[in-house]
Amino acid sequence: MGSPEKNQSKGGFFTAMTSGLSLFSNAMHRSVNGFLGYEGVEVINPEGGKEDAEEEAQRGRWKEEERDSYWKMMQKYIGSDVTSMVTLPVLIFEPMTMLQKMAELMEYSHLLDQADECEDPYMRLVYASSWAISVYYALQRTWKPFNPILGETYELVNHGGITFISEQVSHHPPMSAGHAENEHFTYDLTSKLKTKFLGNSLDIYPVGRTRVTLKRDGVLLDLVPPHTKVNNLIFGRTWVDSPGEMVMTNLTTGEKVVLYFQPCGWFGANRYEVDGYVYNAQEEPKILMTGKWNESMSYQPCDLEGEPLAGTELKEVWHLAETPENDKYQYTCFAHKLNSFDTAPKKLLASDSRLRPDRWALEKGELSKAGAEKSSLEERQRAEKRNREAKGDQFTPKWFDITDEITSTPWGDLEVYHYNGKYTDHRSAIASSDAIDLKDVQSIEFNPWQYGNLYEE
Repeated sequence: MGSPEKNQSKGGFFTAMTSGLSLFSNAMHRSVNGFLGYEGVEVINPEGGKEDAEEEAQRGRWKEEERDSYWKMMQKYIGSDVTSMVTLPVLIFEPMTMLQKMAELMEYSHLLDQADECEDPYMRLVYASSWAISVYYALQRTWKPFNPILGETYELVNHGGITFISEQVSHHPPMSAGHAENEHFTYDLTSKLKTKFLGNSLDIYPVGRTRVTLKRDGVLLDLVPPHTKVNNLIFGRTWVDSPGEMVMTNLTTGEKVVLYFQPCGWFGANRYEVDGYVYNAQEEPKILMTGKWNESMSYQPCDLEGEPLAGTELKEVWHLAETPENDKYQYTCFAHKLNSFDTAPKKLLASDSRLRPDRWALEKGELSKAGAEKSSLEERQRAEKRNREAKGDQFTPKWFDITDEITSTPWGDLEVYHYNGKYTDHRSAIASSDAIDLKDVQSIEFNPWQYGNLYEE
């Protein structure tokens, strides 16, 4: 490895390191041309090489007749963004919405508490970046969450002193906004997922802005995650990989951490592995980080060459909590809590994801009812849109305001939504109220709608 000074002259030590790491080989891709009469079907086996691609293609959750008919329907969308343009069967869904999935990042929020309490600026990034990595175990689930209805919300309390609120703020394009807060930090997210359907795989680009403010010193952190690839959507066993860089930057003082998610190699080599460094404002490495995003992360002080300092040892900073065995949806214990009313606040908003009848039916294993309820919600949303356009109205989110700010991401520009504080006021008013809510929360009718009478002229 060349000297740090030489590397910095060409864009910095972290640039040289990550470009070197990117040379690791990807998993073997093979187009199974002519397989069952279909052209260009790419099947990737993360546990094997190219010679077993056709065998792998026969596996998966789809029945043969369902798989074949869905391929015929979906192939016309190859190359397109299919975020909200395709109606999918509930058999590939999990009983959770994207708004709830946003809240999964709060499972290991104690790492942000530690970052706030930490005086060392480099260890602060070790804690904060480990928090960002911790959600990837949950993101490897191969079931699709429900797309939120416009105006739908999700609330979370009773976890780490956090108050969390997310809201679907736009339908076309699909956009969500989220805010979480406790005594140590605030978390703000604007998310606009972008996808590219590639036949038997799907690239997911996290067009969004994630910001964390650590309250003690007012430090502002910015997070840019890697994109995600879902392999073997129709043919073969579906699996998820997120190869590329994750960058977290301290916008207040200039330090940053750059972590490289290794792509899955032949026979599963390098799968789940994450390696990188915490850098000072001069782009000099100070702490090395290594681990697996589905298990744990560790750190160790390093010299300017990126080598471990003599007399130091590798220390674990995050470890995956125990997970349920043989869970149908690969849920963590925390994911189950997100569907529970035990994490719902007093006087839950009627627009909350827990109350969706399609999600609720799927959770109970009633697939036919879930499919019917999903179709009913989608049709009612279309009726709302027609009514809104006929009246010349605009949809206005309740808990977030659109700003004039446009931020650039590696995958496109993003309109930024700002938490308006009204939810905090709403919760404070409820907390100070003497009224006793005796209503069974599960009996509340799901209601994210802008209009009471959808067909009112």
